[in-house]
Amino acid sequence: MQTIKTTCLVIMIIAYIFAGANHFRSPDGYIKIIPPYLPYPQLLNMLAGVFEITFALMLIFPATRQLAAWGIILMLIAFMPVHIYMLQNAPMKMGGLTVTRAIALIRLPLQAVLIAWAWWVGK
Repeated sequence: MQTIKTTCLVIMIIAYIFAGANHFRSPDGYIKIIPPYLPYPQLLNMLAGVFEITFALMLIFPATRQLAAWGIILMLIAFMPVHIYMLQNAPMKMGGLTVTRAIALIRLPLQAVLIAWAWWVGK
């Protein structure tokens, strides 16, 4: 079981580093999916990238792993308006990807899986 948990942890670290970096490499795709009622979409996009990378790096160290996991959980909850906005406005472009209604419907409950995953690696 420990090998599975370590593998899942490494995958999570890599995924959040790449996702966070992508906020800076391809910001337009992320900015388009930020609901218009949220102010400063460019800043929100950059903060999301910084937090994703920071939490990923914090996951590496056992001393900060639990804090990072809770940070990821809170971040995923904070991202919920984006997923709801995508569902309400599908289809919409996110960079080179067209988010269809089906994709948006999958992404919303997927957040619960990601939250559970973060909680598990943080235990």
